[in-house]
Parts: sequence; structure tokens; C-alpha cells
Amino acid sequence: MSAASRLVHIPSGHARLEGMLEAPPAASGVVLFAHGSGSSRLSPRNNFVAGELRAAGLATLLMDLLTAEEDRAYRTRFDIALLTERLADAVRWLRGDTMAGTLPFGLFGASTGAAAALQVAAALPGEIGAVVSRGGRPDLAGAEALARVRAPTLLIVGGEDYGVIELNEAAHARLACAKELAIVPGATHLFEEPGTLEEVARLAAAWFTRHLAGARPA
Repeated sequence: MSAASRLVHIPSGHARLEGMLEAPPAASGVVLFAHGSGSSRLSPRNNFVAGELRAAGLATLLMDLLTAEEDRAYRTRFDIALLTERLADAVRWLRGDTMAGTLPFGLFGASTGAAAALQVAAALPGEIGAVVSRGGRPDLAGAEALARVRAPTLLIVGGEDYGVIELNEAAHARLACAKELAIVPGATHLFEEPGTLEEVARLAAAWFTRHLAGARPA
């Protein structure tokens, strides 16, 4: 059987966030994607990872945290508080959804979206079962939020993504939850090198499957 999919619209303040919710039969969890600056739910990289997660039996929600107008403004792209508010609203909306609302929740964040994912995990510890960051800026979540995260967290960074590696190492040290830092050899920030994005997908699928399987929201 193929995955069930539908276009959704999630209210958040004055905005309505558009997204695509897709669930394979008997999904063991659902993963919300928080895109990075200058990206969208149509990102080929995140869509590839989402496809691999669905193949592993996980539902996915890819959405735009910013409107098209907001995404054109550099300042808004790095407004972590706004991204966090939007992502938290999406978590609350999804909890009431008949397709995926009873499943354990995971968050997958890329770039600045990783900071928003970690802030949401810190603010809603009973709602989030696992977090994965791809080439993220977890440091932008802030030391206080990082220390309050309870969801098992995997930070994935490219072995050639100099500067970002160090930021991930510092964030990893501040996390007090189950955690892992995975460095993908030969990968730069966007994981464009052959085989590197496949490795991201493999790592993410294994992490979410391990930590969401059998879990239920508090």
C-alpha cells in the first residue's frame, strides 16, 4: 500500500502555513520538518530524507515555516523565536489531526530550523520523542534551551563543514539528554557530495525508528 498524503494548512498567528502530510500504512511515528533559512517544504534534500523516512515506516510533515514574503527578508529567516512559535503551533495542530495525531512526534531540523526544533523540544518535553539536526545551527537555540531538551537528539554535520562542526560540538556538550554527534566524512554544508545525503537519511531513519517505535505522547 502507498502512503496517504494530503495538503494541509496550519494556522499560526496571522499566517497559514502550507504543508504536505504523508503517512505510510501502520506508521510508527511522525516527523515534522523544520526547514532552514532560504529553504522551503519543496527542498529536494529534505524531500529525499522524508521519502526515506516514509520507507522506514514513519509519517512526515513538510511545511513552510515562513510565508513567501517573510522568506525574502534575511532578518526573518534568522528569527529563531518566530520559527519556534510556528513549529510549536504545527505540533499542536498535528496533535489534533486524525491521520497522525496519536503517533509519537519527532522533529527534523536543517540549518536555522534545527534551533527551532530544539527550542520546541525544550518547551514541549512531553510532546517530542526525538530530534535530528542536519547541517544545523543548534547553537542558536541558546544554552538554556539546550540544557532543557529531554528528547534524544542526533546532530549530523558534514566532515568538511568547517565552523559548523565546532558549533555542533559546543551544542552537543550542552545537551543533557541522550545524544549523538555524527560527522559524515567528505560532506560539505548541503551534503551535495555523492552518497552523503543517503547517509544522512540512513542515520535519521535509524534514530527516529529507534526512539519513536513503541513510544506514545505523554
